[in-house]
Amino acid sequence: MNIVITGAGKGIGFELAKVFIENNHKTIAISRNITELEKINNEFLIPLSFDLISDDYHKLLSFISNKLNSVDILINNAGLLVNKSFQDLSDNDFDNIFNTNVKAIFKISQLLLPIFNKNSHIVNISSMGGVQGSSKFPGLSLYSASKGAVSILTECLAEELKEKKISVNALALGAVQTEMLSEAFPGYRAPLSTSEMADYIFDFSLKGHKYYNGKILPVSLSSP
Repeated sequence: MNIVITGAGKGIGFELAKVFIENNHKTIAISRNITELEKINNEFLIPLSFDLISDDYHKLLSFISNKLNSVDILINNAGLLVNKSFQDLSDNDFDNIFNTNVKAIFKISQLLLPIFNKNSHIVNISSMGGVQGSSKFPGLSLYSASKGAVSILTECLAEELKEKKISVNALALGAVQTEMLSEAFPGYRAPLSTSEMADYIFDFSLKGHKYYNGKILPVSLSSP
């Protein structure tokens, strides 16, 4: 299969890229920083340095079309977490979070519509913080709100794209021991590693759309 993963330079996205190429899936791994990706010697891996906020999406489409011709799975994994009290948040924080967590999903999903294969699968990586009724935490108002937007966008895209035979689902992740989490919550130890979560997302991206479409599925060891 042909795979596109955003936010693949580290954390869950990096581990996901490794799992896909180890299973012989041709994978475009997108990140602003591809230093670690370039250290991997595997014919199925295609690292791409690209800024989802500021770079030219038309060039992105041209690159993906030339390398893959078509796409079977898009995993919108790129994300930004800012832990800051509501009163201290700025317009810049708002723009950076929503542009990374929501607008980038809108742009790349729309961009790739012409080259998605039938029965393809878009997997959006959301968060338990964006699930209505789940526990909320101080400092994460904009992050959680952006992930809530991802959930609704997922439901809407699934409805709009079902005639094109494109399924869209979101995984609302609980705490995973990523670099982003460590920076936002120093000293906190999550119950799952990035490689463990990557294994789950790998399986879901390949098979989940046989059972689900337009669903936001909690992936968390804790209760809401």
